[in-house]
Amino acid sequence: MTHVTSPDQAAPPSNWNLPNALTLLRILMVPLFAWLLLNHGGEETSWRVGAFVCFVAAMVTDRFDGEIARRRGLVTNFGKIADPIADKALTGTAFVGLSILGELPWWVTLVVLGREVLITVIRFVVIRYGVIAASRGGKLKTVLQTIGLCAFILPVADIFVLHALAIAVMAAAVAVTVWTGAEYVVEALRVWRAGRSGTART
Repeated sequence: MTHVTSPDQAAPPSNWNLPNALTLLRILMVPLFAWLLLNHGGEETSWRVGAFVCFVAAMVTDRFDGEIARRRGLVTNFGKIADPIADKALTGTAFVGLSILGELPWWVTLVVLGREVLITVIRFVVIRYGVIAASRGGKLKTVLQTIGLCAFILPVADIFVLHALAIAVMAAAVAVTVWTGAEYVVEALRVWRAGRSGTART
C-alpha cells in the first residue's frame, strides 16, 4: 500500500543544509582562532588582527545561520544542539586565550564560563517541566561579551582610551552575565516548583 504524506506531515528538513554548514564552519574556525590569538605569545600585531578577523567572521556566521534556518524552514535538531555549542566554544576559547596571555583576569573567565556550565546543567534538570525562553538580558549579555572580546582581541593595550573602553565594556558584560545567570536560576526554580507541584497533583 502506498503511503501518501499530507502537507501537515511534511518530512523534516535534512541536516545537510546551509545553516548547519555555517555552524560546522564556525566550529572548525575555533582552533584556527586560538592559533592566531596565541601565536608568538599574542605580541605580534599582525597575528592579533588575524585573530580578530577570524573571530568576527565566525560571529557573522552565527548571525546568518539562525536567520537562514528560520526563514527557509531549515531548523533541525542537529542545528539546535550544534549552534549553541559552536557559540560557547568560540567565546570560551577567546576568554581562556586572553587569560592565558595575561590580558584578562582569570576570575573573569571563570565567572563567565562557570555561569554557562551552571545554566546548561539547570536547563537539563528543568527541561522535563518546561522550557525557559531566552530573555532580553541574555541577548544583551551576548552582545556585550562579543564587543568586549573584540576590543580585547585587537592590540589596543597601548592606546589608553580604547583600552579603557574595552575594560568598561567587559566589566558591563561580566555584570550582565552574573545578573542574567541569577535571573535564570530564579526562573528555573519557579518552573521546577510548578512542575513538581503539577506532578504531585496528578
